[in-house]
Amino acid sequence: MNRFLLVARVRSSTAALASPRLEHGLLVVTTAALVGGGVAHFLDATGLADLFWGLGTVSAFVPAVGWVLVALRRGHAGVDLIAVLALGGTLAVGEYLAGTLIALMLATGRTLEEAAQRRAYHDLHSLLAHAPRSARRRTDDDVVRVPLGEVAAGDALVVGPGEVVPVDGRVESAEAVLDESALTGEPLQATRHRGEVARSGAVNAGGAFDLRATATEQDSTYAGIVRLARQAGAESAPVVRLADRYAAWFLPLALATAALAWLVSGSAVRAVAVLVVATPCPLLLAAPVAVVSGLSRASRRGVVVRDGGALENLGRARTLLLDKTGTLTVGRPCVRDVVAAPGHVPTEVLRTAASLDQFSPHVLAQALVDTARDRRLELSEPTEVTEEPGRGARGIVDGHRVFIGRDDAQARPAWAKAVDNRALLDGATVTWLAVDEHLTGAVLLRDPLRHDAPHAVRRLRSAGIARLVMLTGDRAATAQEVAAVLGLDGVRAGLGPTDKVAAVRDEREHAVTVMVGDGVNDAPALAAADIGVAMGARGSTASSEAADIVLTTDRVDRLADAVVIAQRSRRIAVQSALGGMLLSLAAMAAAALGLIQPTVGALLQEGIDIAVILNALRALRAGRSEQVVLAPAAEALIHRFAAEHDALQDVLQSVRAAADRLSRAPGPTALASVEEAHRLLTERLLPHEYAEEHELYPALAPSLGGPESTATMSRAHTEIGRLSRRIATHLQLARANGGLAPEQLDDLRSCLYGLNTVLRLHFTQEEESYFSLAP
Repeated sequence: MNRFLLVARVRSSTAALASPRLEHGLLVVTTAALVGGGVAHFLDATGLADLFWGLGTVSAFVPAVGWVLVALRRGHAGVDLIAVLALGGTLAVGEYLAGTLIALMLATGRTLEEAAQRRAYHDLHSLLAHAPRSARRRTDDDVVRVPLGEVAAGDALVVGPGEVVPVDGRVESAEAVLDESALTGEPLQATRHRGEVARSGAVNAGGAFDLRATATEQDSTYAGIVRLARQAGAESAPVVRLADRYAAWFLPLALATAALAWLVSGSAVRAVAVLVVATPCPLLLAAPVAVVSGLSRASRRGVVVRDGGALENLGRARTLLLDKTGTLTVGRPCVRDVVAAPGHVPTEVLRTAASLDQFSPHVLAQALVDTARDRRLELSEPTEVTEEPGRGARGIVDGHRVFIGRDDAQARPAWAKAVDNRALLDGATVTWLAVDEHLTGAVLLRDPLRHDAPHAVRRLRSAGIARLVMLTGDRAATAQEVAAVLGLDGVRAGLGPTDKVAAVRDEREHAVTVMVGDGVNDAPALAAADIGVAMGARGSTASSEAADIVLTTDRVDRLADAVVIAQRSRRIAVQSALGGMLLSLAAMAAAALGLIQPTVGALLQEGIDIAVILNALRALRAGRSEQVVLAPAAEALIHRFAAEHDALQDVLQSVRAAADRLSRAPGPTALASVEEAHRLLTERLLPHEYAEEHELYPALAPSLGGPESTATMSRAHTEIGRLSRRIATHLQLARANGGLAPEQLDDLRSCLYGLNTVLRLHFTQEEESYFSLAP
């Protein structure tokens, strides 16, 4: 029993030595002793002054011995040992003022460390405090609060105003206004409509709403982030161990220098002076403070890092492996184009298809419905809907029998064969629309590239990532196209989980390697890499659990932010540790030659400590190479024009459709199609381009370095206007001549195809270069 009591007392003593109260109390006592001794010295009470300063020295000597013993128990012989020797030395030779200054320096350094870590860990600790503990579950006749662990997938929940979304689920009310800053680091509120996903950890910033749980507590987004936050810390970072290695040879060097100074000069005061200036708290404080500050900075950007070791490794990474689907691409099919048969219009094709697909759970159906709603099309209520798995859906829309899905017919009209050809070239999936048994249109869908992916790749290159390779289970042709657009260094397609692990191991033999993925199949590869990064916003729990870093916002360019932050934190950590050590070495040499007395040395070392720790705290601030910060007004404009881009896709499709019809049959129907395209250009697209030129670009210019940064985009606006005017001239001639003249056809067709190409390229450039800057 006595043995257990002894162990308990030792542990209690260790905890007391590590208590912030002790460090704060020591700072107060040593400051009071220094000031009291200074006042007594000013009043010529020399004995009283020495008493004050001696008590201040002793007050630090006792806990410092305890700190050294605790460090030795953990296997670290740190520079606190030099502080103990210096304090003891000043007491032995009667340099009480120097001893008090060392005591104040020691107390200040430890208080600064505690304050810096408390500030740096604030964001990670707030995640833990933010975690919900219960949920309100709706029963047949009431709403009851239950422990979060009792919530099951499928439960009907109620989330009140100001409450945290307890588990992942789908909104069942008309809308939910959510503050997702705890997940993404972004202060902007997000509106989720009926059927959309609400992630656990978001705060209800609007009225109460109903939520249908789709996951349990353990499988939800926020639980995975909290598990990572609990493991976050800087003590295991390799750069911190590097500081320990510096201390391993710095300690004997300091002792040898002090002994040599005493031996050569015969003065114990010189030896004490050497020990006084050889008390570099920055050696063991600066590196952890910089790394922990980097963790905090990363968390504010929506990047949760498991520990300081992962952050330090990320700063040394030179090879980056990326999954394609869900990482470089959106991860779900989106409507690329809508094609209408002769006599029909694309808008009606999309509206009819989406009307039938409203209640289908198929992922392609959801893409059609979302696109129709984005374009503000009014959908009809279908009846007699049936679905054939793997083939499509049938039903009645507006009194017509409609089919949407796969068409296996061998004999197809020319326009349908052209659609098949485009789908093959674009790597797209085609879903066909038939009305009353007649093929009337087609919708091309594909998994598009993320708007922020090209921007992220450029920033990763500039951050020093030398090799970027895609690992994907997709077809080689599709993967090669994505890689070509992004300028990647290599592609390995058709891979399974085992193949991805083998590829990661191959790359690790040449450089520190990062693997980025989002699916369950990526988890083994993430675990095999030096640093695994999971797209946690929509990725699987398995990939998040296997990762060292989780991107909590659905943006791959946050990985570039993390790399830049990691590199800067590591650079500041090493700079601070080496800077503090070199300054201390210079001061030691001066003290050994008798140029610095113990009191002056203590003041000098205090200044070195504070300067180096403050330098390490620079890692909390944003570096110059981090993401451009936009004004709120500019962000609002980006969101506005991004939404307009989505709504204007039908205008682009009308231009392409008019050109196609002009190529097939340049008659009255084709002319009518060109007239309609020109009307849409005049009424909708050109006003959009004008507003971008006079509202968006001036708002972006200050953040991008001036008006010259948007000059090439302005030139595209000029070309769009020129081609539109040229089309208008052709239409004027056609009206005057009673139809299109043969000599007009080539130029008009060239204008339409050219305008379609310029518009698609211009939209893509704006989305990648400008729209990707806004969260």
